[in-house]
Amino acid sequence: MQGATVETDIDLALRRYRREASRSDLMLSARDETGMAQHWADMLAALAAPERGSLAALNERAGQQVLDLGMAFRLTGEVEERVWPLSPIPMLLHASQWQGLENGLAQRADLLEAVLGDIYGEARLVADGVLPAAIITGSPEYWRQMHEVPPPRGHRLQFYAVDLARGPDGEWRVLADYVRAPVGAGYALENRLAMTRATDDALGAMNFARLAPFFADFRQGLAAISPRSDPRIALLTPGRLNQSYPEQAHLARYLGILLVEGDDLTVRDGQLLVRTIEGVKRIDGLWRRMGTDLLDPLAFDARSTIGVPDLFEAIRHGNLAMANWPGAGVVETPALAAFLPRLCETLLGEPLRIPNVATWWCGQETERAYVRDRVDMLVVGSAFGRPIPAIPHGRIRLAARLTREERATLLAELDRRAMDYIGQELVQLSTTPALVNGELLPRPFILRAFLARDPEGRWRAMPGGFARLAAHDDMRAVLMGEGDMSADVCIVADEPQSSMTLLESAPVTIRRIAGTLPSKAADNFFWLARYLERGEMVLRMVRGLIGGSIEGETGSSLDQMTLDRVASTLIAWGAARKDALKAGMNTLCVDALGDPAMPGSVHTLFAVAESIGRGLRERLAIDFWRLLNQQIGSVRQGQTPLLIAHVARLLDRCAALSGLAAENMVRGAGWRFLDMGRRMERAIHICRLVKTFASDQASAHDLNLLLDLCDCQISYRTRYLAGLALVPVRDMLVLEPGNPRSLAFQADTILEHLLALPTLRDDGMPEPPVQLATAIAARLRATDAVTLTAGDLDAIEQLFLDLSDRISDRFFLKGEDAPRASGMTRLA
Repeated sequence: MQGATVETDIDLALRRYRREASRSDLMLSARDETGMAQHWADMLAALAAPERGSLAALNERAGQQVLDLGMAFRLTGEVEERVWPLSPIPMLLHASQWQGLENGLAQRADLLEAVLGDIYGEARLVADGVLPAAIITGSPEYWRQMHEVPPPRGHRLQFYAVDLARGPDGEWRVLADYVRAPVGAGYALENRLAMTRATDDALGAMNFARLAPFFADFRQGLAAISPRSDPRIALLTPGRLNQSYPEQAHLARYLGILLVEGDDLTVRDGQLLVRTIEGVKRIDGLWRRMGTDLLDPLAFDARSTIGVPDLFEAIRHGNLAMANWPGAGVVETPALAAFLPRLCETLLGEPLRIPNVATWWCGQETERAYVRDRVDMLVVGSAFGRPIPAIPHGRIRLAARLTREERATLLAELDRRAMDYIGQELVQLSTTPALVNGELLPRPFILRAFLARDPEGRWRAMPGGFARLAAHDDMRAVLMGEGDMSADVCIVADEPQSSMTLLESAPVTIRRIAGTLPSKAADNFFWLARYLERGEMVLRMVRGLIGGSIEGETGSSLDQMTLDRVASTLIAWGAARKDALKAGMNTLCVDALGDPAMPGSVHTLFAVAESIGRGLRERLAIDFWRLLNQQIGSVRQGQTPLLIAHVARLLDRCAALSGLAAENMVRGAGWRFLDMGRRMERAIHICRLVKTFASDQASAHDLNLLLDLCDCQISYRTRYLAGLALVPVRDMLVLEPGNPRSLAFQADTILEHLLALPTLRDDGMPEPPVQLATAIAARLRATDAVTLTAGDLDAIEQLFLDLSDRISDRFFLKGEDAPRASGMTRLA
């Protein structure tokens, strides 16, 4: 009908949304005077533009970007990572509103800094009766050792995170402070990156404030308090099983700092050092992502197995800047929130600009009675964040939802040990739009905001953060709860924003030297390549069994003796069980590909490679990590076409990984260890395969398969038109220096890498790995294919195994005192 308006998908979605959301919803309550209502409309129109498809398509694109970026997390207690849950609808705030929040959060950060200064300094707050001593001494994060240990520039806090709740009236309140090891800044950065990619930067014209200046300020701020002018800074992680390890790896990569674990570090003469392939190197600044109790088993909690012995000595001697200072976590004590309004008046002489959620500490008689009388209208939590009888998980519980027995237990515990409990008002959260399974729905949210000190020591707020969208009532988890989602938080300005990136934030001196490579990273590169190469060889052998020969299309082109040798080799390598052979070659192949119980199956080898790769997450390109992290799939049935297709896909993946390493990695130490690992594993395989398939009794089928396994079939046929012969095959695969698949090539390449790596000797003599690699290369040059024996190959294989051990002893420093020969020094 003429003049009729066609209702678009977004119009329908908004109409449904208005029916379900309350008037306090962040989008629906946007005020026209700030232009936010129009900003919301423009954003949704851009996201749902016809050229980008439906909202469901937006969900899919965002999900794919999350996978490509490797965004993941773990729920507490879980081993397997979960995909980061991202709603592709950003939450919008106007810059003027954000400025008020930023000022209030900076005030709060100053208040917490002042409280820490008093707790670990003069302790006047307790002496004057402003703060009960039990609030401090009852906290598991209070450490007497930190008394009178002054931090650089007097600041115990360098990085601060806070959870903010917006009530139905639009007022913001603080739910929780995070200073011990604040989590989430990396996820905020990744959310923005995923959104930009998923929408083809359709939102780039909306004047969103950029995140890069915040990270530049933090990095420069940490450098400014470090004891050297050109400091080496590291991020200390609890390890790859930590809940937010993927975020930590992303932050280390983005900031250009080392990602280290406790056993990468050592302390000597009051100085923190990192073990690297060049010896030990000084660490000047440390961004810690573990609690104080875990940092140093000699100074804090002796049960810690992931800390650094004597780290406290480096701190005490003033040789280390740390974000945040040990013991800072005492201000995270939930009971402290009850006293912050009064503390702000006392210490800063002004009221809190952003109020807390109203909190009552039951260690005071009046407050205990108040909570007891109104328990069904409050949430009840642990005063010090520890598990207690009525709150076994240590967080909060809605008393009205307790069973009769649980309620009776709570009241009894309040009477018995009231100081262990707090009561808090029940917070009603505002909602914001979320895209759930392609549908626009209102979801309650909490905003995680971040502040960091800049080089001048001033607080700078990240312009945004990330929103946690609730799937349940308990929104006070450290990171994510079961079923929660996240959303980017964008601050909309009235003027266009700078497109500055972190790399453009400050002029830098040009360098062409590689960065420091920790010993553990070198170890991981070396073994990552070895497991990938091992998996690739198993794939090639399976292909040989099911029809990989150039002679024919099926395994029947090989005689039974050759097939039996291949099967026996797979069994000897731990790829398949011996009894699997009774069910037929295809069944053996299925097991060799996918049996997780076998240490040499493709499934196990690739799983180990992926696990090792997690320890290199900050050093691997996104494309490399994406390929490494892909599910390899499985073939449950032994039909030959399915097996061939599956093996072909996995070999393509191996080729892609090799290509990325060959073409995209800078020829630094990391690439050398990756390539050395591949060469080492290939050399060992060649020794074993030549002994098995190129013995004096080898058949044409054996030699044909061997050339296939070593990818030399075409080269051989081009050169030797007369056909297969034993000695030329041996020469090509063992002794030819120009063949990248030969044993001699592997030896020469390993020696080349070792000569290019840094030395610890100051007398000019070769180190043990170089000595042995030189001997292996020389032996191969002096060997003749005619006289080559199985005994020679056994001896050469053992030399390569010994070389692997020498490389490990020299470069993968695992202990305090790695082996050192006369003339070897450590570089400070």
